[in-house]
Amino acid sequence: MTDTTLDANLFVRGDDETAQIDLVVEGMHCAGCMQKIEKGLGRVQGVTNARCNLSTKRVAVSWERGQTTGDEVIAELDSLGFSAVPFDPKLVGAIDETEARQLLRAMGIAGFAAANVMLLSVSVWSGLVTDMELETRALFHWLSALIALPAVAYAGRPFFGSAWAVLKARTTNMDVPISLAVLLACSMSLVQTLQNAEHVYFDASITLLFFLLIGRYLDVQTRAKACSVAQNLLALRAVAATLVDANGSTRAVPVDTLEPGMIVSVAAGQRLPADGIITEGLSDIDTSLVTGESLPTTVDAGTPVYAGTLNLSAPLLVKVTAKDDASLLSEIVRLMESAEQGRAGYVRLADRIASKYAPIVHALAAATLILWIALGAGWQVGLMNAIAVLIITCPCALGLAVPVVQVVASGRLLKLGVLVKAPDALERLAQIDTIVFDKTGTLTLGEPKLTNSDTLTPSELALAGALAARSNHPLARAVSSAADDISLPTLTNITETPGFGIEGEEDGKTVRLGSRVWTDANGPSASGPELWLRSGTDAPIQFTFADLLREDAKAVVNHLSKTYNVVLLSGDQKPVAKSVADDLGITNWAAEQTPADKITKIDTMTKAGKTILMVGDGLNDAPALKAAHVSMSPASAADISQTAADFVFQGTHLGAVADTLNTATRSRRLVFQNFGLAIGYNFIAVPLAVMGFVTPLVAAIAMSSSSLIVTLNALRLGLKSGSTPWTR
Repeated sequence: MTDTTLDANLFVRGDDETAQIDLVVEGMHCAGCMQKIEKGLGRVQGVTNARCNLSTKRVAVSWERGQTTGDEVIAELDSLGFSAVPFDPKLVGAIDETEARQLLRAMGIAGFAAANVMLLSVSVWSGLVTDMELETRALFHWLSALIALPAVAYAGRPFFGSAWAVLKARTTNMDVPISLAVLLACSMSLVQTLQNAEHVYFDASITLLFFLLIGRYLDVQTRAKACSVAQNLLALRAVAATLVDANGSTRAVPVDTLEPGMIVSVAAGQRLPADGIITEGLSDIDTSLVTGESLPTTVDAGTPVYAGTLNLSAPLLVKVTAKDDASLLSEIVRLMESAEQGRAGYVRLADRIASKYAPIVHALAAATLILWIALGAGWQVGLMNAIAVLIITCPCALGLAVPVVQVVASGRLLKLGVLVKAPDALERLAQIDTIVFDKTGTLTLGEPKLTNSDTLTPSELALAGALAARSNHPLARAVSSAADDISLPTLTNITETPGFGIEGEEDGKTVRLGSRVWTDANGPSASGPELWLRSGTDAPIQFTFADLLREDAKAVVNHLSKTYNVVLLSGDQKPVAKSVADDLGITNWAAEQTPADKITKIDTMTKAGKTILMVGDGLNDAPALKAAHVSMSPASAADISQTAADFVFQGTHLGAVADTLNTATRSRRLVFQNFGLAIGYNFIAVPLAVMGFVTPLVAAIAMSSSSLIVTLNALRLGLKSGSTPWTR
């Protein structure tokens, strides 16, 4: 077990009103355990929320400040029979590693003992045919006992310890029937050995444990694989940062000591230690963690950067803007954990079914024993069949049916640059039949681009670029971006007049870049935004702009239109909205939509039986995002829109919407497949066990195999599903 001397209060976070702690509970093995923990913690004074994550063996607990403490929460878990410690990100993966090592050691001992006991059993079985002497058979039985009993005592500890802990707390879990089955088989075999009986079952007992341990070990390994994306994010953090002091000297400091306002130096090849803004340097940064883009991004002074991204080319100086626990990387991890720990409808259904198992299992095993004794088969036969029932009915597969799919889906989407914010978001997304898009910032990039650069001479573009470089206006930034590769002239006395434009001097001549009125322009108006450049008394030159469509917007909308009803609701003027709708082939569109109009349209479609996904980014889209059945927002969206959305996608590609829909659809299919596999297994296996057709050994193999099959089936979601027109 991990060190339990950690002070829980050090890991409590929250505000003045609420507190939260994440705990690791190693003894949580099935959906029944999860329900006991959540119900037990729900009875603690002040606890407002307790959510378990079976895949990571984590429990997130929230409570009202002053009502309880982290130590009291841990004490309550202890009284329920579960040992817990605060989750420490620095030890991520260590618990699974420790558990896997212990299971591997136990599995090795069980396997060695099972092989030797099986050899002795084969000798006895052969002797029954060839008239083996009673003394020889008794010797082989005692040798089997001497090998099997110590091995069972050691290899069975993962099950015995868990069962004893919950029994002390006057409750039960699925390790109780497993332990009961193993101990009953050993006890009965020992009694048979003392009586020099013909048959003993030491081989079944130890081989049973061997297969159970294989199943549990593979469960730990596959769980670690499923969770590796979210857990390994924290490993992308730099361990130390190079802090630049006021006098210019540098020193190494831990990342968690960085405060906003500090300056850090980041060498080429290092990961950025914190969120910040570049103050000096020009380099390329691998931002795939944040944007999902495979190509590096060029950054220079003034560019915001994020913890965990990789500096590729040259040294940088970065001004820290957020503490370690408030970085974008930490927020991504929290969103992932929140999504995984949440409770979708499918999860709640699985929990309700699994919660009924323990009492039913024990009752069914007892009934099997009584039935076979009543039929005159003897207590030995009845007991062996009851043991098989105890083993084969473990609901591990049912408990894993949904959580492992949820974890794999969240991890796959994270790789694609999509954050899942709501626990039931994927479930709701799989139900939609209509997609409503906003225009600006959603179907388009949300920033103007110069559209008539091919009609401008290099000198005109350079002159405009020299003025635009001194302004933060979106249109000026577009001009400056278009003039990036051109040598700019030197201007003097540059000033900016808000609402009009920028003015400077070149060789004593006044140069202006701004509005039509300010430059005395009288040419035809552009259909979209425009600027005019005037140098001295020369004729003004027009610069036109447009908010360009996302690169893959046409391919994605065309793909989605084959399956879903696609609608465009835009706040822009009719000509602009119509132009975008025509370009994308959207026939159902509306322009000049206010937030209230968008909600009305969504409500009308909902009442008509439509299930809607809303994709939007602006402040005006936030109400519509909440009104829809499920919602998505780009990372460039306003904070309030990102808060309202169920998914947030990174980067400039709209393909994230199609990728997420594809993942949601495949997830639902896999969940139903897993339910079918788990329930079908029990419908077939339980009657066979009751009727005496299944030995304890076969039962162990069947139970472990069912859990493994469900987990491996869910992991198929992480496999690539073929190329798409928006492949990034």
